[in-house]
Amino acid sequence: MKKQSENRGENFIPLCLLCAHQPQPCDGVALQMTFLFFFSRPSRVRASKIAIAHFHDHAIGGSRNRPEVIQNPESWIVKVICTLCVRKHSLDSCSDYFSKTLTPSIAFEVVRGLNNPELALKFFQFSRLNLNLFHSPRTYSILLRSLCEMGLHESAKSVYDCMNVDGHSPDASVLGFLVSSAADAGKFKIARTWIDGVEFSLIVYNKLLNQLVSGNQVDEAVSFFREQMGLHRHCDTCSFNILIRGLCRIGKVDKAFELFNEMRSFGCSPDVITHNTLINGFCRVNQVDRGHDLLQELLSKNDLSPDVVTYTSIISGYCKLGEMEKASVLFNKMIVSGIKANAFTFNTLINGFGKAGDMVSAENMYDKMLLHGCPPDIITFTSLIDGHCRTGQVDRSLKLWHELNAKKLSPNEYTFAILINALCKENRLHEARGFLRDLRWRRIVPQPFMYNPVIDGFCKAGNVDEANVILAEMEEKRCKPDKITFTILIIGHCMKGRMSEAISIFHRMLETGCAPDSITMASLLPFLLKAGMPNEAYRIMRIASEDFNLCLKSLKRNVPLRTNTDIPVAV
Repeated sequence: MKKQSENRGENFIPLCLLCAHQPQPCDGVALQMTFLFFFSRPSRVRASKIAIAHFHDHAIGGSRNRPEVIQNPESWIVKVICTLCVRKHSLDSCSDYFSKTLTPSIAFEVVRGLNNPELALKFFQFSRLNLNLFHSPRTYSILLRSLCEMGLHESAKSVYDCMNVDGHSPDASVLGFLVSSAADAGKFKIARTWIDGVEFSLIVYNKLLNQLVSGNQVDEAVSFFREQMGLHRHCDTCSFNILIRGLCRIGKVDKAFELFNEMRSFGCSPDVITHNTLINGFCRVNQVDRGHDLLQELLSKNDLSPDVVTYTSIISGYCKLGEMEKASVLFNKMIVSGIKANAFTFNTLINGFGKAGDMVSAENMYDKMLLHGCPPDIITFTSLIDGHCRTGQVDRSLKLWHELNAKKLSPNEYTFAILINALCKENRLHEARGFLRDLRWRRIVPQPFMYNPVIDGFCKAGNVDEANVILAEMEEKRCKPDKITFTILIIGHCMKGRMSEAISIFHRMLETGCAPDSITMASLLPFLLKAGMPNEAYRIMRIASEDFNLCLKSLKRNVPLRTNTDIPVAV
């Protein structure tokens, strides 16, 4: 008995020494020795546990107080393979060993345990190509899902092709996830390859249609729809709504109306959303009467009723055409029918009356808005301010400005731009300048059209220095000057006879990537000629005609070509 114990001890000492050797994970021979050691002595449980724990600790780069001991040999193999993959160790050195021990179930556990789609894909490719392993449907499903979740749809496509070669097909839930994921990522071509000849749900189908429409591929969406209908696929009202919305958005209302009329032949009935989408499409292309006819058709139905969106779309259409009487009549009909107007309805009418110059009706509509318990917003006040500015009542607009601030409403860039422009037209430059200063403390991303009227006003007043200061403030707010800004400044400096600065502004305009137009050139070149600077005029004209393809035939006749060697000519 003692001898047997001693023999066991003798057997155990070399094993401990082997563990103490601490082979590096990059040492393929040492790894193979560890594998050989474990499986050639399955009866030495204690030695196996110690060696396994030691190998795992060293592979992950450290030791533990209590080594993890894995009882199941398959779990140990999974753990080792995962560790090798994470440590980016080549699996080729262990191919012989893996070819004998790796099974589809172990491969599944490795793919699931890696929790890294890219590493899982590398293991999948190695085991399939190098070991000729026949992966299970579970492995394919989990790998496809993880790749798509990481946005690796091209890699998922290659795995999907391998799945087909192996004679597997994903179940409905996996297929739906793949198609939806590809659609959400805008990978329509990949999604198409996954649905060809395969049954899929309406949710997946509609998601594909919506993805195409959202990506401005409306014609492709309609073609795809026709193709699927030819294959006797199912569709629903939502499918038609997506297509009608897309066609209306690109102005193809007649095609949208054709689809609307085809709905019942496919067993689908238009709903309120269908009618509203088509009505809005008609109104957007100024075919408001067709939209109104569709409203009358909707009113004649027993199972459907128009809502505030239906009426507001047509009211908005009439307002854009300036037909305010028709808009008012329809608004009254809506109220009588028991449909409550919303802020968008009131704002549309107020804006329409303001643009028509009927501020009495606009103010009356504002009063109705308050009477109906609909709180005004910044769009309401901006529309009223715009209307009063159009009719020359700037002081009334300023009162509204103070009122909206008292209500703690935040003005937007259009509120500022309307007031600034109106003040500049009345030559109240310092008040307009004050609004620009106020911009510094607002969370508004300024636009050039907010600064240009003030810069123009100061340039016309001969105060180009103040205009330059405003330009600096503009750039400080990260507002990039546009073509109009530069042209105004060029003309302003030319009017003051500051030609070198005007030329400098022109070159600065080019440096910022802002291309001059014919107005810019028609303003600058005559001033250069009058100032006796034909060489500069010719050089600038060459830049405009050659670099920006501007047609300046009328100006070329007035710009002489200088060839005197005493005067350099730009070529």
